[in-house]
Amino acid sequence: MSVKTLLFCLSLALSTPVHAQGFAGLGTSAEGFTMPVPGRRFSFPADHGAHNDFRIEWWYVTANLQAVDGTRYGIQWTLFRSALATDGATGWASPQMWMGHAAITTSDGHHVAERFARGGIGQAGVTAAPFEAWIDAWRMKSRAAANADALSALDLSAAGADFAFDLKLDSDRPLVAHGDGGYSLKSEKGQASYYYSQPFYRVTGELTLPGGPVTVTGQAWLDREWSSQPLAADQVGWDWFSMHFDGGEKLMGFRLRDGGAGFTSGTWISADGVAEPLKRGAIAVTPLRNAVVAQRSLPIRWRVEVPGKGVDVTIQALNENAWMATAFPYWEGPISFDGTKPGRGYLEMTGYMPTADR
Repeated sequence: MSVKTLLFCLSLALSTPVHAQGFAGLGTSAEGFTMPVPGRRFSFPADHGAHNDFRIEWWYVTANLQAVDGTRYGIQWTLFRSALATDGATGWASPQMWMGHAAITTSDGHHVAERFARGGIGQAGVTAAPFEAWIDAWRMKSRAAANADALSALDLSAAGADFAFDLKLDSDRPLVAHGDGGYSLKSEKGQASYYYSQPFYRVTGELTLPGGPVTVTGQAWLDREWSSQPLAADQVGWDWFSMHFDGGEKLMGFRLRDGGAGFTSGTWISADGVAEPLKRGAIAVTPLRNAVVAQRSLPIRWRVEVPGKGVDVTIQALNENAWMATAFPYWEGPISFDGTKPGRGYLEMTGYMPTADR
């Protein structure tokens, strides 16, 4: 096989799962893969690692940061795993595909990088003990004490063409299981994932931007999720919120869009880390204003209400153009909110199509 043919085959192999796990693809058949079931309980440190019998999985960190002068920043570090098949082949024949996204968002800029890797050759992967997730030189690595959860202390780093970050994340609070003990329902039809978070990180470190290095502090949120069919066939994307309230409480909420009322879910997290799944209808997310971003009309201003917790806030993006122009594109960026419980957080919006394609 010629070098050109080899490179073409590799690029085809790398690109296929990326588009297949695009948001419509997440609702397709998962025949042969393991499906989430109620009643399973997490087992650590094993569940910090990869679950190769499931079709899709991610390790996902977002952070709200600020410099000494008060300038605000957001960062994202994500490692995605997608399986083409259920066999356990190794080396170049491995069906496990990897993709990494990293970004720094400022009020007037959004710096993005993307990486791809084939499983089985050491270029990307995750080990549970000792915990480390990587793709190329990007790293999420545990430095936790031997008697602590592996995710309680992390070193996090990534770099793109015009940015880099090197951060330390520390938490003394427990992991948070969403839904029914980690079984997170995504539709009335029963689609679900396994989902837990560490939303209590304190962050210190340094960003590198075209203007030079910036020392930052702040707070971060890590999401761990895996499934084989997390969306129903009629669901086209989601709007996901992670919210750090100034009083110390946290809120995870999402709306899965289906052309109708959509499917909403959420978790209320007390300041000491106790998680409370919100009952159906307990959270309302309402778009207030759209902006045109990447030829798409996106709701970049929202109202979020949880009446049972006294939450009625209006969300504003730090940068309306926080567009991830990656293999399958989406919006991801830091937010702030005011109202009954002010704070900061992150917003992700997926599955919005260009207006010309509607």
